[in-house]
Amino acid sequence: MKKIALAVALAAVLPMAVAHAEGDAAKGKKVFNKCKACHYADKKKNKVGPYLVGVVGRKAASVEGFKYSKAMKAKGAEGLVWNEENIDKYLAAPKKFVPGNKMAFAGLKKAEDRANVIAYLKTLTE
Repeated sequence: MKKIALAVALAAVLPMAVAHAEGDAAKGKKVFNKCKACHYADKKKNKVGPYLVGVVGRKAASVEGFKYSKAMKAKGAEGLVWNEENIDKYLAAPKKFVPGNKMAFAGLKKAEDRANVIAYLKTLTE
């Protein structure tokens, strides 16, 4: 009987854990408000930071016309691609993930916020 109750409880909880890991684009758009001062998400125009349209899957330091730091250019030359895992690490601690980069933002400490922002960024296709 205990095994059945445990199985039912897990069946109810696991889909929520998977959904949480995927992120919520609508919530991510709200969290992205912290990023709007420096990044455009809706047009291919640079601000203090490069535009983020099409960022998921893009090679680091590859937006034409944006003046990247030497550190970010080096990461791009090494082949860093902004996949979900790398974006998550960067958003958690930008200065730790790419020491010497220009981004002044301290990072998003909550994993849920990062997952949501990544879900939102995935909607910004070219």
